[in-house]
Amino acid sequence: MIGQTSLYGLYLPWFMLLAIGTLFVHWGARRLLSATGAYRWVWHPALFDAALYVLLLYAISRLSLLL
Repeated sequence: MIGQTSLYGLYLPWFMLLAIGTLFVHWGARRLLSATGAYRWVWHPALFDAALYVLLLYAISRLSLLL
């Protein structure tokens, strides 16, 4: 798990692939939160989005260790 992975001959760090995958999950979570009106209760949306991304990245990286 730790190290690099080859993507068509291009070596990428594993954590970079997790970060890119988390971007898509974060995009979906933001759309869901926006559609439900949860951002009305958020004081600083940009700070909330950054924290949400970090938490999602942590969760996905921990889940990847289990697989």
